[in-house]
Amino acid sequence: MQTQTTSAATWNTQPRSEFGELAAIQMGRGIDILLLHGVGLRSEAWNEQIKALKERYSVIAPDMPGHGESPPLQGKATLTTYTERIVEALDGTTSNPLFVVGHSMGAMIALNLASNHPTRVHGLVALNAVYRRKPTAAAAVRQRANALDGVNATDPSGPLKRWFKDDASPEALACSEWLTEVSPAGYKTAYSVFAHSDGPADEDLKALACPALFMTGADDPNSTPTMSEAMAAHPPNGRSVVLDNAAHMMPMTHPEKVNSSLLTFLAHCLE
Repeated sequence: MQTQTTSAATWNTQPRSEFGELAAIQMGRGIDILLLHGVGLRSEAWNEQIKALKERYSVIAPDMPGHGESPPLQGKATLTTYTERIVEALDGTTSNPLFVVGHSMGAMIALNLASNHPTRVHGLVALNAVYRRKPTAAAAVRQRANALDGVNATDPSGPLKRWFKDDASPEALACSEWLTEVSPAGYKTAYSVFAHSDGPADEDLKALACPALFMTGADDPNSTPTMSEAMAAHPPNGRSVVLDNAAHMMPMTHPEKVNSSLLTFLAHCLE
């Protein structure tokens, strides 16, 4: 997997502000863009996208509940539980339609938000989303979720191997730190929801009224190009993009290519 050059400083911790009951990096001015990260990460995973977007847009990048500086959810959680926590925060900050960009589990939340609150979403980008896992992949991810005890610190070796193979890049080191520091209970809750979700319902995809971009890496074994292409075939205004030589963590490893696609899509939506 080829990566674009970044430095360790790229992933430095950014200041947070209140976003409802969550903590979020908020920068820029203009139309709102909501960035939703994946399991075990934190808002800094979007640092390269924030840098590219903040000159033209108002960027909101919350820490997922139980991640970063956001408090955990209480009680049993579903994908909709995560979505509604985001919507509650939006109700206190903006009433304007917004663009929603999600990565991995964040993409699943973004799709759920667009389906359940269509008047809130002007455009949707799903990066490295899952859709109809093969039985062996579904069994493997659920086994990993069941093995988490919610008490002991997360062992980052498994995710890092899947995401980066043996790469010791600044991106891999940053993810290792975030995975080690994430709340074990928050990680287990989120990963369990992720493991038992199999992507949006076909009828929900067909009902998406907003433009929708589905993008993944050609080398992503779990959020495959076939998944993104299949999802993009359902919405009236859906399209897919596959990045060559990229895998699951492409917003971090291939920021220039991801940002170029994002900016092109946003400009198209605003024409």
